[in-house]
Amino acid sequence: MQILFAFLLGLSFTARFTSLSGAQQATYVVVLTLTAASAAFLVAPVSYHRLVFRRRLTAQLVRTAHRCAIVGLALLLLALVGSVGLAASLVLGGWAAALAGGLGLLFAALWYALPLAARAQHAHVPLDEAALDAAPGALT
Repeated sequence: MQILFAFLLGLSFTARFTSLSGAQQATYVVVLTLTAASAAFLVAPVSYHRLVFRRRLTAQLVRTAHRCAIVGLALLLLALVGSVGLAASLVLGGWAAALAGGLGLLFAALWYALPLAARAQHAHVPLDEAALDAAPGALT
């Protein structure tokens, strides 16, 4: 995510950037914004932890970190798909959208469908009591 963000920041300063179509430049701005937002959500738990350290807010920290990670990964998925779509549009033209869409489905399957299927399959397994004691209400 950080490397993608750095690459995207530098892209607008290249000579070829001005040759992009209006749609490609709009895609660039959206992808840059999605990448920055994903960084914010994925790094937020670190800051949260540092600021509430030893304040007995473990449950809130775990809940907040969990939510931030889910949102951050969704934003990163969109940023990666958009980045591939933008880069591929320079080479593949109209086929870039199909490539980006297929990649989006792959990410969604691996990052969301697979773990949710495992969660549903093992719904009968009791939660880890030690984890519940460490962060009451955080794993629900």
